[in-house]
Amino acid sequence: MTNTGNTRRFRPDYAVPPGETLVEVLTERGMSQADLARRTGLSTKHINQIVLGTATLSAETAVRLELVTGVAAQVWTGLEAAYQVAQTRLEETTRLQAHVDWLNQLPVAELIRRGFVRSDTSPVERLREVLAFFKVASPDAWHQVWAVPTAYRQSRAFDVDYGALAAWLRIGEIRADRADLPPFDRSRFRDHLPRIRALTNIEDPQIWLAQLESLCADAGVALVVEREIVGARINGAVRWLPSERPLIQLSVRHRWADIFWFTFFHEAAHVLLHDRRRFTIVDGIDRPDTDNAMELEADDFAGRVLLPRSFDSRLATVRSQAQAVALAKEAGVHPGIVVGRLQHDKTIPYSHFNRLRTRLAFTDE
Repeated sequence: MTNTGNTRRFRPDYAVPPGETLVEVLTERGMSQADLARRTGLSTKHINQIVLGTATLSAETAVRLELVTGVAAQVWTGLEAAYQVAQTRLEETTRLQAHVDWLNQLPVAELIRRGFVRSDTSPVERLREVLAFFKVASPDAWHQVWAVPTAYRQSRAFDVDYGALAAWLRIGEIRADRADLPPFDRSRFRDHLPRIRALTNIEDPQIWLAQLESLCADAGVALVVEREIVGARINGAVRWLPSERPLIQLSVRHRWADIFWFTFFHEAAHVLLHDRRRFTIVDGIDRPDTDNAMELEADDFAGRVLLPRSFDSRLATVRSQAQAVALAKEAGVHPGIVVGRLQHDKTIPYSHFNRLRTRLAFTDE
């Protein structure tokens, strides 16, 4: 949960035309504007317009100035380009000023807290940083890229703050982009699932998370665990990066380890079975009922990886914590996995056996 590496950049609120440098050069050379005009074959009026910044210093003019002043043409064109960019930035600042209130639709305070946006900036500069964070040039472009519901395949029906969801997803992209991963290997990822399943028995999340990330990375799968942003109402998401590698992003919402593991294997199913590269598939658990065949398949995959069908009859008879622990030991998973399944199947109430489940926490909280 580190920042994007934003550095403080000085943006002057004025633009200096290359004509100012030209005046300095002429003064050093003891040359008048009229003399320069004669030597370059340009009109005195045009030279004066360049000095005032009302005429563009073209490449052709730059070459002529190089011959007369001895200052390389690239210097003149560079000064002109910097002037044009500075002018455009000033115009952009005026344009962005009208959109500052748009930031109220986004979790800016949370982006500041997580280090992706600076706190000590003007409203317009903050807007500019937020746009850069999302890699868009305007609020209108943001709505086209990030806020269109059809951009996400929602595998659970739930109300969502698309600003919070977009910010959470973008953080996942940033973190995934930093990973140096091999090409995605579907068979290798599938072969790693038994070893990943065994990680459920490790209590310390700092240990099993590092191993989980390593096993995913070995198969070319980017894994990002990022705390949920309030309003995103997200447990997990999967999408394909431009590098053709899958990204599994998990939020650890509700903090139960068994929910984390079920969500991970659910997203793994999307990677292995569905390959919907055009969509960002987002998963929440507030409404676990669904008639989406793809989601039912992912649910079944996750459930069967954690507790194969051979344990179904035993699960139906579990009535004590001791029985849950014994079944978990036989299955080779953490007892919390068994309890989570029993609660989901309504074999036991959600209030029962929770001491066998593990609560997760972040080290930076």
